[in-house]
Amino acid sequence: MIFADDNAKKLVPYVTGGVTEDWADCLRAYRDNGADAIEIGLPFSDPMLDGPTIQEASDRALARGTTVDGILAEVRALRAEVPLIVMTYANLALRPGFAGRLAEAGISGLIVPDAPLDEVAPIRDAANAAGLDLIPLVAPSTRPDRLRDIAAGAQGFVYAVSVLGTTGERDRLDAAAGPLATAVRTLTALPVLIGFGVSAPEHAAAAVRDADGVVVASALMRRLLDGASPAELGTQIARFREAI
Repeated sequence: MIFADDNAKKLVPYVTGGVTEDWADCLRAYRDNGADAIEIGLPFSDPMLDGPTIQEASDRALARGTTVDGILAEVRALRAEVPLIVMTYANLALRPGFAGRLAEAGISGLIVPDAPLDEVAPIRDAANAAGLDLIPLVAPSTRPDRLRDIAAGAQGFVYAVSVLGTTGERDRLDAAAGPLATAVRTLTALPVLIGFGVSAPEHAAAAVRDADGVVVASALMRRLLDGASPAELGTQIARFREAI
């Protein structure tokens, strides 16, 4: 279980593993300022679902020589005290022993956005065998029948993608976010969190009128790439926490 069984609104900030030398300090700053869980992106050379900001963060991490083993070693040494969730792509998630390595490092959940429902079973089985929740994504374009199937097999929470497109900062929350979250909440008792384009505290406040929480990613990575410190990101997370 990723979250406590309560009605509190959930806040899940994101960081790209290895993006800066002190990236792990972001985990501490997020935790200390109200994060309920933290998403860690494994840098990837061809991140199909990620927009320019997360791609830039991945490129910077890879240029620093970041590896999955290095990220997991830093996570293992950290007492995060909140659930940690890894986001990666199928060609990593399908490697033998991958889920077990995550679990050994203290990871609780896994998001694999390019693994379609019809092909996700091997990843889900490996994740579950290692004690990880495999967290599904749904989008405004998801057909009602597939939405029901995804919700029925969901673990941890349901990640509701608010827009048809890649990740990225936006000046407003897309109008599709609320109806999508409302539809999914009729199909599962798990929390439904809105992500993609939650770029400001007011976006988060709007999102949780219909959803159980938010994922905040590109807005944080843009600030980090532009030179913000982990402490400054923690201050931003505190603003999101207050807003929801």
